Amino acid sequence: MTDAAAPNNFIRQIILNDRAAGKNDGRVATRFPPEPNGYLHLGHAKSICLNFGLAREFAGNCDLRFDDTNPAKEEQEYVDAIKSDVNWLGFEWNNLRHTSDYFEVLYLCAEKLIRDGKAFVCDLSADEVRATRGTLTEPGQNSPYRGRSAEENLDLFRRMRAGEFDDGARTLRAKIDMASGNINMRDPTIYRIRKLTHQNTGDAWKIYPMYDYAHCVSDAVEGITHSLCTLEFEDHRPLYDWFLDQLDVENHAELIEPMRRAGLAGTPSRPQQIEFARGNLDYTVMSKRKLMALVSENLVDGWDDPRMPTLAGVRRRGFPPAAVRAFWERAGVTKQNSVIEFSVLEGSVREVLDASAPRRMAVLDPLKLVITNLDAAHDETIEFANHPKNAELGSRRVPFSRELWIERDDFAEVPPKGFHRLVPNGEVRLRNAGIVRCEEIVRNDDGSIAEVRCTLDPTTRHGMPGADRKVKGTIHWVSAGHAVAAEVRLYDRLFTVADPDDTSDGKTYAEHLNADSKRVVRAWLEPSLADATPESNVQFERLGYFVADRYDHSRATPVFNRTVTLRDSYAVR
Repeated sequence: MTDAAAPNNFIRQIILNDRAAGKNDGRVATRFPPEPNGYLHLGHAKSICLNFGLAREFAGNCDLRFDDTNPAKEEQEYVDAIKSDVNWLGFEWNNLRHTSDYFEVLYLCAEKLIRDGKAFVCDLSADEVRATRGTLTEPGQNSPYRGRSAEENLDLFRRMRAGEFDDGARTLRAKIDMASGNINMRDPTIYRIRKLTHQNTGDAWKIYPMYDYAHCVSDAVEGITHSLCTLEFEDHRPLYDWFLDQLDVENHAELIEPMRRAGLAGTPSRPQQIEFARGNLDYTVMSKRKLMALVSENLVDGWDDPRMPTLAGVRRRGFPPAAVRAFWERAGVTKQNSVIEFSVLEGSVREVLDASAPRRMAVLDPLKLVITNLDAAHDETIEFANHPKNAELGSRRVPFSRELWIERDDFAEVPPKGFHRLVPNGEVRLRNAGIVRCEEIVRNDDGSIAEVRCTLDPTTRHGMPGADRKVKGTIHWVSAGHAVAAEVRLYDRLFTVADPDDTSDGKTYAEHLNADSKRVVRAWLEPSLADATPESNVQFERLGYFVADRYDHSRATPVFNRTVTLRDSYAVR
């Protein structure tokens, strides 16, 4: 991609200016640094597309780095899921890293801060630290332990590492300014004691670095040039820069010696943090805490439930990765937080699937249609194009017989105004088969309609003399004797309101769950759909776009999930 071909945004412009000025020798290195404490969601996809996309555009590198500094919440399951999601979106990382790969470097950097009089060991409890932090209008109070000598601090810090003290007994804090107008600069914690087994380092460490400290140092030692963060980190940028200024990693080779020994050493950098607005969508929540609650309280069917905004969820629902990428590209990169309508994403999905998904016929709510002027043994095949706009996708043969399944709502005994499908004594075109006329209704004992009986005008099929005869409606069908039974899961939005986080009505987000967000039906499909492979997308003609379930679908037990309807049903509500 050339500079001129890519959509411009303020981050891209910063990079263009940096390259023009020769900054970082024209090099572009980004990273995507998720914490492995849950599954990635659609908001993360914006950051993934931005970081990997910019690196790709400028022939640079993008690393995948797991911010694994909190062993209490991190699991290997999440690590594996994140790697899978990034690949599914269409990206490959340059290096796979963990913040824990740099624990020894981070420790050496902390000792440097102590020796330089920029950090101290504090014995205040977490509650006491909060009580002395101050407010937006009042300065904080210095810790009584702030004046410890460098020697004493080094001794205590090394004993913290050795596991001599209990959890919470001591912390290492930066020594900056308790009167700063930016509360993040009021002697923030750098290390805390956590005697927990780490998913990557085991029991090697008894102390773990805080995010604000570990993040910037990891960026520097990885050689990151542009550190892209969401807007909530804007107030943290002075702290990010303060740590980098104090440590000057690029000019202190001794600090990265552990990386050299581990074979991880690259060229350290002085990265620049740049903030952008996160990706927000309506009709969903994207708080990891709330998503975790939905899963743990069994309100959904796991992290990859197709109703979830997780990447695993939308993948299982059948969203093409190209549609997700196109959506975030169109949304753009700004400094202004906003909420995007979920229907815009669904529009992107429809656009991609309309061009690529082969067409098939399926009946979700079956009503039997019997063609009385065909023999009971009638059995033929009719050729159908796989895609009306793409001849390269070829064609298929669909069986046609005397008894068919049609959609129940394609027949109305008492039709509403504007109904253009099958009615008593009325005509409708069966897709590619010709025009039928309803002659009789057969009822069950309870009075419900069991079947409709019709006659077929064979001259109205394509290529026949009456093919051009006009009727107002065309409906799809499936041969009853050849149809494949399938489970079809009809998914809708998980919440009934656009902003589930809004508690002004006295309800929590969980109380806004849509009870009709999942409906399972037994459907009848044309036989070719039995050969669908898991994760293959199709359009069920007139019904919507569907996908063969990633895990549950097989030839013996077909299972399809509705991806999106053909039209935005929410636009008319």
